Amino acid sequence: MKFKYLLAVSVAGLSAALAVPAAAQSTGSVDFDDENVIVVSGARASDVGGVDIPDTTKAKQVLTEEIIRRQRPGQTVNDIVNLVPGVSFQNNDPWGSSGGGFTIRGFGADRVSQTLDGLPLNDSGNYALYTNQQVDPEVLQSVNVNLGTTDVDSPTASATGGTINIRTREPGDEFGIVATMTVGDVLAAGASDTLYMRGFGMIDTGDFTGFGTKAFVSASYTTYGVPYNPYGKINKTQFNGRIWQDIGSNGDFVSVSGHYNQNRNNFAGSESIGDLIILGDDSVTDVVEATLGTSGKRSRFDLYQLSGDYPCTIDPSQVVGNGGNAGVSDRYNDRGGCGSAFYRRYNPSDTGNIRGASRFSITDSLTFTLDPSYQFVKANGGGPDDLREAFFTVNGGSYTGAFNGGYYFGRDLNGDGDLSDRLAGNDPSQTKTDRYGVVSNLIYDINDDHRVRVAYTWDRARHRQTGQISTMLPNGEPIDVFAIDAPLLDVNGNEVNKRDRLSFAILHQVSGEYRGRFGDLTAVLGLRAPFFTRELTQNCFTTSAGGFVDCPAAGQDLSNYINDPFNADHAAPQTRTYKYNELLPNVGFTYDFGAASVFGNYAKGLSVPGTDPLYDSLYFADNAFARPVPETTDSFDLGLRFQSGNIQAQLGAYYTQYDNRLATAFDPEANDGEGEFVYRNLGRVNKYGIDGSIAWRPTSTTLLYLFGSYNDSEIKEDVADGTCNQFEVDNAFYSCNALNDIQFLPTGGKSESGSPQFSFGARGQIALGDFEFGAQVKRTGPRFLNDTNLDVTDEFLVNGTTVEYNYGAKAPAYTLVDLDIRWTIAENPFGKDVALQLNVTNLLDEYYVGFFGGSLDSFGFAQIGAPRAASLSLVFGY
Repeated sequence: MKFKYLLAVSVAGLSAALAVPAAAQSTGSVDFDDENVIVVSGARASDVGGVDIPDTTKAKQVLTEEIIRRQRPGQTVNDIVNLVPGVSFQNNDPWGSSGGGFTIRGFGADRVSQTLDGLPLNDSGNYALYTNQQVDPEVLQSVNVNLGTTDVDSPTASATGGTINIRTREPGDEFGIVATMTVGDVLAAGASDTLYMRGFGMIDTGDFTGFGTKAFVSASYTTYGVPYNPYGKINKTQFNGRIWQDIGSNGDFVSVSGHYNQNRNNFAGSESIGDLIILGDDSVTDVVEATLGTSGKRSRFDLYQLSGDYPCTIDPSQVVGNGGNAGVSDRYNDRGGCGSAFYRRYNPSDTGNIRGASRFSITDSLTFTLDPSYQFVKANGGGPDDLREAFFTVNGGSYTGAFNGGYYFGRDLNGDGDLSDRLAGNDPSQTKTDRYGVVSNLIYDINDDHRVRVAYTWDRARHRQTGQISTMLPNGEPIDVFAIDAPLLDVNGNEVNKRDRLSFAILHQVSGEYRGRFGDLTAVLGLRAPFFTRELTQNCFTTSAGGFVDCPAAGQDLSNYINDPFNADHAAPQTRTYKYNELLPNVGFTYDFGAASVFGNYAKGLSVPGTDPLYDSLYFADNAFARPVPETTDSFDLGLRFQSGNIQAQLGAYYTQYDNRLATAFDPEANDGEGEFVYRNLGRVNKYGIDGSIAWRPTSTTLLYLFGSYNDSEIKEDVADGTCNQFEVDNAFYSCNALNDIQFLPTGGKSESGSPQFSFGARGQIALGDFEFGAQVKRTGPRFLNDTNLDVTDEFLVNGTTVEYNYGAKAPAYTLVDLDIRWTIAENPFGKDVALQLNVTNLLDEYYVGFFGGSLDSFGFAQIGAPRAASLSLVFGY
């Protein structure tokens, strides 16, 4: 059994006429892309060592089960696609359940559409991706990465940077059991309480009706301590299942899949990128003393313990219901040490979905596919804050609610008889989403060489965002990780919310595609027409262009608040609707030269603004100035492929013109001309680069895979950054010629920050008897800290002497080496392997700065890169 994947390619070389694995997302796109889709039972393995490069007009790469199963069991799928050229992923921990961030060709995750069997996984509000909530890798069939393009029926309004399409497996035809038990730990000096334990089990029923009905169900549980968080723990439970009914013998079917994931975890912790750069600079001691408060070099595992708030207890007078000192203003003192350290904050989530998929042959030439779906999200993130017993008073009125960043309840919370105290509490940002969708395709085969399809896509998400406040226990823990389930009420019995808003994201999309084969030339002509509506309801007063709000509790007479002159410019609660429509052509070709082919593609992409900039725009009157415009891209790909029995290779170049890039920037006209940082259109950014990979099987028991990419960008415009003061004029700051001139940041002609300009790597495998050995390495190049590409410096006082430290302009490059060894012990009763698998990640224990999204002229926060870790898994049937 150990050779079943290694030998698949030799069979593939003899079976070129058979069907290829799915390289798309929806059932319709799979069917349309697969010229021989009806050959299901004899579908060949076209990959080489788990790497498949489909012969399409677009730059695509597929990772299949062979390479997925060699990664650590339980690892997030986004870490696995780090082996695709153009992708740069930084994991927050070695195990994959603390999150992480990535870019594809320099586009962040909120510009990349990630789908599970066609179901969109991006947040319906801000399009964020939560990599710690992905499906268990044991149930995956493949992961397909579209670099810079989408399928014409993609249910997305945000994919200017490409798509990641995850396909789950079809249930097996025979009864079977798959199980993995994994134990692991961090192998780095200074780490503690990081034991990793995970169990996974899956049952295939086989045909249990005699009519082709089959199913699988799976469950997993994961728990471990977060490496850089002495406080945090991960507890993750997941269930998956699929039932499948074949209809006839021509590939028609109906299936229903389900997924549920429950995470209970703290944030992994983050620090200033500057501190992380210093920590990794072995030549620095004095500056470390100044910034980190130590006379010697600290371990990276000590960094998050410096605030001294773990473990902690809260003074009884600061706990709701515990009593206090009558007539005395009992104020929190950093909550007795239970302060605002990021790593103490919880980030719980309950997510789930139901996915349908079906294919029906109406005639020999006409096929209909239908993929309906429903998903839900309940999640929050946030931390400690103080709760005020008093009323908020303004213009003679007294109110409860959230005002100027404080929470007012108008009642005695600790029971000491007065309203003068501030107590310990929590204020997470709560999100609940209900999302429905349908992707349908009607495919017509004109003849053997020409086919067309029309598609309709519908996606409707109800996105409810609130900010209920909850209390703290004496040990600093929240009374409930979901404040929405145990909200603290004001004197009138109403919730106090730091935010209160509702949006509906509604997508209607029609699309069409033609594929024609003219000898060795294949041409594809596609057109996608999304009609996107965002209905916004803001129940709070918007107090600035930067999105700050006042949220009075329900049922109060707000006349005095509204009539206060200070609040004259506050935008009242309101409802506003935004509509975005666009025609998005997608055309391409391939030309075959035997085993080699040339491909080219042009695609126009669209990314509609997320909820944050749209809610911020409510501060202004509803006019053209206030309505953020969508980002668009024009992407061109041209490349060369080579596909033979034991080789798959691709080399491609791309150019993307990125218009209306949205980012946070200074607007000098905002806030009555005083200026404010708001979302702003930064104009055009050009992106360009080269991606390449080659997978080669020299023998049936060996594999060599090489990949790499060069990605660059050019920002076309300078960005406003406030007004010039006299010091800046006297010292000839950039663009400062006179007092109160608008100061610009020198971003024009510079590269975008946060993504590496180059990365390259390799993977090798060899099978020796009952052992299979694999190793992979990836070098990730330096990343600009900000969009000016200039060095960042700071001054520190060390022993009475001013010391200047230069952080440089880039986060340093880094190299990660991973190792996997698999020993096949026996064959189980179902004809599958029983094996031990060892995975070691970051073998050399390289220290590096984790993911950061970039900034305009300074730097933000980032995680420390995941340390060296090893795990041993007992594998039964996978």
